[in-house]
Amino acid sequence: MTHGSHSKENDVPETAAAWMDTSLPPRERAEKLVAAMTLEQKIAQLHGAMETIDIYALSNAAAANGEDLEQLAAQIRIERHVAGIEELGIPRFRITNGPVGVGMGDGTPSPKATSLPMSIGLAAGFDPALAREYGDVIGSETATLGQHVLEGPGVCLHRTTISGRNFEYFSEDPYLSGVMGVEVTRAIQAHDVIAMAKHFVLNDQEYERFRASVEVDEHVMRELYLLPFEMVVKDAQLAAIMSSYNRIRGVYATENRPTLTDILRTEWGFEGYVQSDFWSCRSAAPSLNAGMDHEMPDAKWLNETNVKNALNDTSLELATVDRALIRRYTQMFRFGQFERPYAPGEIDAAAHGAIARRIGGQIAVLLKNDGELLPLDPNAGSIAVIGQAAYVEQACLGGGGSSKVDPLYTVPPLQGLRDVLADLGGSATVTSVTVADDLANLAEAKRAAADADVVVLMAGLIATEGADQADANMLNDQNRMLTELLGVNQRTVVVLKDSNPVLMPWIDAAPAVLEAWNQGAEDGHVVADLLFGVVNPSGKMPTTAPRTADDTLYARNPERYPGTDEGDGYPVIRYSEGLQMGYRWFQGQGIDPLFGFGHGLSYTTFDVADVSVDAPDGVAAPVTVSASVTNTGSVAGAEVVQVYLGVPAAGQPPKRLVGFAKVLVEPGATEQVTVMIDPAASNHPFAVWDYAARTFAPVTGDHTVYVGTSAADTPHTTAIRGA
Repeated sequence: MTHGSHSKENDVPETAAAWMDTSLPPRERAEKLVAAMTLEQKIAQLHGAMETIDIYALSNAAAANGEDLEQLAAQIRIERHVAGIEELGIPRFRITNGPVGVGMGDGTPSPKATSLPMSIGLAAGFDPALAREYGDVIGSETATLGQHVLEGPGVCLHRTTISGRNFEYFSEDPYLSGVMGVEVTRAIQAHDVIAMAKHFVLNDQEYERFRASVEVDEHVMRELYLLPFEMVVKDAQLAAIMSSYNRIRGVYATENRPTLTDILRTEWGFEGYVQSDFWSCRSAAPSLNAGMDHEMPDAKWLNETNVKNALNDTSLELATVDRALIRRYTQMFRFGQFERPYAPGEIDAAAHGAIARRIGGQIAVLLKNDGELLPLDPNAGSIAVIGQAAYVEQACLGGGGSSKVDPLYTVPPLQGLRDVLADLGGSATVTSVTVADDLANLAEAKRAAADADVVVLMAGLIATEGADQADANMLNDQNRMLTELLGVNQRTVVVLKDSNPVLMPWIDAAPAVLEAWNQGAEDGHVVADLLFGVVNPSGKMPTTAPRTADDTLYARNPERYPGTDEGDGYPVIRYSEGLQMGYRWFQGQGIDPLFGFGHGLSYTTFDVADVSVDAPDGVAAPVTVSASVTNTGSVAGAEVVQVYLGVPAAGQPPKRLVGFAKVLVEPGATEQVTVMIDPAASNHPFAVWDYAARTFAPVTGDHTVYVGTSAADTPHTTAIRGA
């Protein structure tokens, strides 16, 4: 990285020497610093520096109009910091949003960065190495831009397919989400940047997020929704957590001591600090007492008047204020942030763009490929690209709201196709027709499709923070657009660019369908690489795509979503489906989805054989699963061997994911894959929540190990002993 001029804001006066002694442990340094602060200085450090605004009025407007959400984001763009205290050597504490790249950071204007694929796409890669590369880009750019905190990764689950923030989260499966979150966190923090997992907890929907209360049985919360957070805390030494907006059993998440203290700290051993989501803090004393440590972006609650009044009436203790600051300063000292001068540099856009392009190629999911229509021949003649403007005229950056990245550059679809064709020496020509959002020029698009040798239909969904989708259909009548265009030319490929899995009522008429997700800056190149076979798609569905809306867990169940008013005036959302969420729901209910969890095709074929399960001590010791993967096709490709477990306990779903391994195999070659399942791992693979023991515990009876290439395709089964 290239650094700019040195700032004096981190210059430390001699009086600060006691806590600036780098030979001391971070916590001891934090304690010395807090001991030297006045009460007024302490209170000034409990909150962000933004002038307080009426977020509730703005959020209501945002829910009614997506453009207003961007306006709201613009208002908080330059105020993502805590003011420094020069005489104490406390630097201006700079915070940037994530988790899909360096989003809205502290600066004027907010700094530009590499727009990466959405988190849901990253999870489709089923590859921890990709997650490390992804987090490395984010961590590097956060550090280069002089920011101290990256608000990510997001590890809530895709309980519904319509949540507006699913693009920021990884998947419907807690283990997959946890694995990806751990690797992203480690990579970010390797750059001495604080990673902040979010949104803790049960922020699995955006509907009425400032008001809704989530009711969930404890074993369901433990085995599903808390699990990825537990993994990131224990396995990545996470430095910070962001508390969510919603109520949990009637108590706001920022005031919920059972989650913020009893579980997070006492049980899991979390040593970092808890920040409120922006404006999720609802009180002074109750929030600090519960375990929230820092209010962002302003001082609506943790201001001098409220905190002093709480101290005076003893609803708050000074030691609790000190505790909150010590927790944050410990992490700042841990990563050397007091000593680091503010010297923002220049991001290597080309190098990081190349990484984004490589990641993007590995996460696309080939859903369907009848007649091996894909990959396309670079000498295919004329190629017509057809779709609405958001998908054919510009790179699909995805993700509306505060995490949206201001890109350093973008590669639109036509540019990407032409670049890749030129690199391949192909003679095909590419033209496009932009279909109006009201489909007014659909006849023109049909004529273009009929005249072309190959048609590429681009469609999709760009979700946004602050609002869930009304349903799982693509907007602007894109289903009708696809239905009418798919019958025009037999050589037609559908490229989906989605934030969420969508309904596909046109699927039977589509010969080939490629789910590319919201790719970010390198959209044009990534899609072209995949279409022409420069890259062989190897992604797997991280979240189930239902066949119809009636197949979802919340269909005809308003108490599950969007919730009902049970007499308190706010919506109550009951997770009454229990552990049957995601593929667990579809399998438990015997419903056949359109594209299930773990599904994904390739331009080649594979044979998974020689499966063995070594479990001499049953679930009491690590279990080793081995298999061979043979590429039986003509091109190199990657396959994901997936290991699921059937747990013989009442109320458990048929299968849970407990391991996976992605392997690249050359044509005709065979590679060995080994997956170890450790009973002591943070995801408790063989255990269920024991209410009496107040811990995870193994169960008696034979467990079934399932091995295959998706949740539905697990032909290799082995029984192992239980506890």
